[in-house]
This record gives sequence, structure tokens and C-alpha cells, in this order.
Amino acid sequence: MAKNLVIVESPSKAKTLMHYLGSGYKVVASKGHVRDLPVRRLSIDVKNDFEPKYEISPGKEKLVEELQSEVSKAGKVFLATDPDREGEAISWHLAYLLGLDLDEENRVTFNEITKTGVSKGMAAPRKVDLNVVNAQQARRILDRLVGYKLSPFVSSKIYRGLSAGRVQSVALKMIVDREKEIRAFVPKEYWTIEGKFLGKSKRVINASYFGDESGKKELKSEADVKVVLSRLDGASYTIDSVKKGSRKKQPLPPYITSTLQQDGVARLGFSSDKIMKVAQTLYEGVEVEGRGSIGLITYMRTDSLRVSEEARKATADFIKSNYGEKYLPSKPRYFKQRSGAQDGHEAIRPTTVSLTPDSIRGSLSNDQYKVYKLIWNRFVASMMAECVQSTVKLDIHGVGRNEKPGCFISFTASGYSVKFDGFTVLYDYSNDENSKIPEDVSNGEPVSMKSLTPNQHFTSPPPRYTEGSLIKALEENGVGRPSTYASIVSTINKREYIKKVSKALIPTELGEAISDLLSEKFSDIVNVKFTANMETELDEVSEGKEDYISLLHSFYDDFELQLKKAKEEMKGVKITLKEDETDETCEKCGKPMVIKHGRFGVFLACSGYPECDFHKPLVKETPGVCPKCGGRIIERRTKKGRVFFGCGNYPDCRFASWDAPTGETCPKCGKSLAKSRQGLIKCLNEDCDYSFRPARKKASKKDE
Repeated sequence: MAKNLVIVESPSKAKTLMHYLGSGYKVVASKGHVRDLPVRRLSIDVKNDFEPKYEISPGKEKLVEELQSEVSKAGKVFLATDPDREGEAISWHLAYLLGLDLDEENRVTFNEITKTGVSKGMAAPRKVDLNVVNAQQARRILDRLVGYKLSPFVSSKIYRGLSAGRVQSVALKMIVDREKEIRAFVPKEYWTIEGKFLGKSKRVINASYFGDESGKKELKSEADVKVVLSRLDGASYTIDSVKKGSRKKQPLPPYITSTLQQDGVARLGFSSDKIMKVAQTLYEGVEVEGRGSIGLITYMRTDSLRVSEEARKATADFIKSNYGEKYLPSKPRYFKQRSGAQDGHEAIRPTTVSLTPDSIRGSLSNDQYKVYKLIWNRFVASMMAECVQSTVKLDIHGVGRNEKPGCFISFTASGYSVKFDGFTVLYDYSNDENSKIPEDVSNGEPVSMKSLTPNQHFTSPPPRYTEGSLIKALEENGVGRPSTYASIVSTINKREYIKKVSKALIPTELGEAISDLLSEKFSDIVNVKFTANMETELDEVSEGKEDYISLLHSFYDDFELQLKKAKEEMKGVKITLKEDETDETCEKCGKPMVIKHGRFGVFLACSGYPECDFHKPLVKETPGVCPKCGGRIIERRTKKGRVFFGCGNYPDCRFASWDAPTGETCPKCGKSLAKSRQGLIKCLNEDCDYSFRPARKKASKKDE
């Protein structure tokens, strides 16, 4: 009997599925998209209702033939690509290329790659959802139209080879606007007075100036501070009021895509793109010792906070067994969904809560362990009891020797102690500075002043976006969707429209020039509300509430008019960027060399152009030394943009390597060491066999 065929996207997911489906099935991978719009032309018939001209993706021709052969031999075919719009579209393209009937119920999805998740998915086959496919097609066509129509215009006004994207341009404008806010910010002076007081227990009470008998007061200058200090001349101090209480601190909800990326950036120092790649491997399946290949987390592209009742029960049992019943909440905790959130998937959670991060650490890479631990801790904590804190708030009144009756200077202090740690035993999101206050303080108690310290401050400008805070802002404004956040940031970074300094995202001069040009001539393209509304309309297409052809017409007809108008208004106009001078001088005339951008990339040219036309490649040196002639090894690029490393004495010396010099020398022969793309450290000397693979770094408590 012929085996049933299951087609997935990735080989690792195929391997995990085979673990559960058994001998009656064969699982093969499409290795991502098999059909798409060709790269080098528009391939959208605008005049014929935006009909796309799809082609088999380059290099996938043989794979498609192999899939067609597998289909011809199979019993029933199931399309099991990822459970999102992109996955639905891949299934649709596969169905077209493989001659599958779109009226047949052959589409299956898995929220988790576990025995239960796979069984549920295989038990509920359905038709390929053409509404979801059309939403993906609409996004793809919109992005192609903007990219292929707008990029040539931007390039013609600045320099060749630039590109402009639909959603990426909005993110870029947000970063540029924030930078302009920072530049325009005028700091304002303010002061604080920090007091240290001793009560009867002789323990220090840290309190801050609050105001006086008339209420809260701001200290705007040193003169204001001097007035306060003069009133406190020879003062006696008394605790005027003590308020003791308790508060319950609730855990955060489980992760959704955006919050996982935000926390991963902040806590792990990963890029959002890296977080999603690592999470994908955890979803698709990891070979766990003693259990085989298993998907460790649920699908990681989601904006839903829903948790299945089955997972709730398993987690409650785990908490009770490992922490005790008191760590369970008094009643099950359900989290309120964000407005507009899609409920197709659960929140991101471990598929098997009993597989603790430490219990399977030996089966995970260091990055997988960190991301899994983050997800596991956050989810289990979300199902635990709240943290209970005992709080104390007190006021201290200082009455100077010359004060009139009823007049005083007020200081305030607050603190807390943990009565029951609850969920914080696993995951504490608080960054609160806690000033401990002695528990035996009482109302009317005299205290002595140990010190009063005035401090000058200035208001700060709004902070620059980090990758995490930008993703949060995109989500809050409805720009992009869980599947696109990471690519938005990585795209504008790779195009060098922004740069990362520490964690801050700062627009480059080029990025600002592009953003300003688009803001002036294509206000809708970079408008947050317009883009967010487009996302809502795409959601409505996926729900069958809107026709995607009508959506494309409503966008493109206006866009085409804007483009035509911009071309007319800027005919003959060229935007000149400030040229970056270097410390190199021209070999012909001695003038400074500047960085230029040309058709084939960045190069150095004489600032005296056109009188002097001397130019040469921009060289990026590495810490390596050529093993053949002793020259410096420099970073180069192939015509297709791939980085390699070659001798700076080329063409006299033709040494080249794909491996990046580390700056260290070989203990065996003394030549330079380099690191391969696979992480192997080896000697660049072809006659030396020295190599080693660095041991996996043991995670520190800080890493964990």
C-alpha cells in the first residue's frame, strides 16, 4: 500500500514529524518557498487586476521535480507547512505545482510538534484557506509594487542601488523622528534633596524632599534648594505618618511574538531576528536524549494570550508537585487579549512543562537553552500565585527653629519586604529600587537627621529606540504583524539606513535623507496610521471580509499619482549627502579622500573631483597576517556581495580564504588563526594542520 505523503517546510520539522507519524507516512520538506515573484522584474500585471507572474524559485527546479515524483507515488498528500499566512501561501503554491485539488481537505497545521499536537492536526484536515492566501498575496504584491516603483525613484535622487520598502520605511521614519526630537530637546534644570535619618532602631531611613505645609513642591534651581535648607536650620524631625499595608504583584502573561523579542533583546542581548531563528528550531524539533526529536515550544508567531486547558492542568500539576500547593493561584488566571489580536494560536509556551530547561540542557545549544529557559520561566510563572509584599510609606516633617506654628518641610520614604515570593521564584520583571524601612517605626517618633544632600539634575530627552522598544512601538501602533517584526528591523539595519550604537538604533545620514524624501513626497507610505489601517484591511482579507483586488486598487491608484507628481516636481533634482572625509590623502594631488557610493558599492575618491579623478577601493583591514607574504589580510567582497578575506598585496600575492582572521597566532607554526563559518578555529597556513573547535561556553548565572 502506498504511503501517505506529508510536505513541510524544513528538514528538521520533517524529522520530528516522522517520530510521531510512523511507517504509514513519508515526510518531505519544501525547504521554504518553492514559487515566488522573480527577483529582477516587477512581475505584477497592474493593468490586469495586479495579476502576479509567479515562477519556481531559483535552485528549486530539481526539488519540485522530486516532490512531483513523490506525489505520484503517494496515497494521500497532506500539506503541513507552518500555521500562518506565509505557510498557507506555501501550501497553495505547492498545490499548484504538484497538481493537487484545492477542493480537497489536504491542509493540516500543528500548533505544537508533539504527539498530541500532531495527532490533533492530522485529525482535522481542511481545505487550503484561500482568504488567508489572498491576504498573503496582497501583502506580497503591495510590497513588490512599493519596492519596485519607489526604489528607482529614491536611487535617482540620492545614489544608485538604494531601496525603499513599505513597512520598513515607517519604522525608519519612527527612528528618524525620535532622533530629531532628541536634537530639538532643551534640557530643564531641577533639583532633589536626599535625606538620611536615624530612628530609634539606629537604622538609616532614606527619604526624599517632597514639599512643605502647602503640598508638593518642585525645586527648579539652586536658589529653591537654599530656601528649603535655610528653613531647616536647627530643625527637629518627626515621623508624621506611617502607612503599612500589603500589595499583590501579578505575573506577566505568557510570551507572544513581540514580547518574546523585546525580552530576548533586553535580557539575552540577542537580535530579534536571532531570537526568532532559535525559537523556530525549538518549535520544529530538537533531538532530546531519551525522547527522540520533539518540538519544545508551541508556534512562535502569535499575538494571542490563549492557553489550552490541557496545558493549564499540566502546568498546575507541575507547580503543585515541584513548588507546593501554595504556589498555585486561588483561581485559574486568564489574560485579556490585546485589541485586534488574532486567536489562531496559543501563546508561546513549552509543549511539555515537565521538560525543564536544566533537565534537557545537554540536548540544547547554548542559544537554545537561553531562549527555552526564557519561555519556560515566563510561562510557568504566569500560571503561579502572585507575589505578596508588605509595604511601608512614611512622611518625615522637619520644623526649623524659626518656623511658624504649622509650617514644616516634608520628606517621604517608601519601601517593601517580600511576604511571599510566589511567581518571582521563577521570573521577576521588576527593576524597582527598594529602600528598606525599619519595621518598628511609629507615628510621632522623633528621628535625627544624619545628612541632607542636594543634587542637581537635568531632564532627559526621549530615549533612542532599541530593537526591543521599536518592536513594542510597532505593535502598539498596529504596524506589521508577529511574522514581520524581526525582518523590519534587520532590513533597515542591513541597508545601513540605521546603525546600532550599544543597543540604540540611530539613523545614518543616508537613512535620514531617504526618510525625509519619502515624508515629503509620499506621506501615506511613511504614515503610521495609514500603514496600521492597511494591516487591518489585510486582516479583513484573511477573514473573507474584503476583496484583495479592491484593496490593491485603492492603494495603488493613489500611489501611482503621488509617484508621477514626485517625479515631475523633482526633475533634475539631486540630493547630496555630506561626504565622509577619511584620514587618507589623495596619491595624485594630496587632497583628503572621501567615501563615495557607486553602482558597485562603496569606494574612496578624491575630494577634488572633477579636477582630480583619482579613486580606489575602500579597504577594511583585519587583524590577520598573510601566511604567504606577510602582508595585511583585508576584507573583500565577491561580485555577488559575499565576504572573503585576501592579501592586501593582491595581485602580487593571491592568498584568499573564506575564514575570518581572529587576531591570534597559531601555537604550532606562528601564522594567523581564523574562524570558519561553522565555528572551527584553524591555521591559515595550508601546510599546518592545527585546528580546534571552541568548547561551548558554560552559561553564567547572569546568562541564565
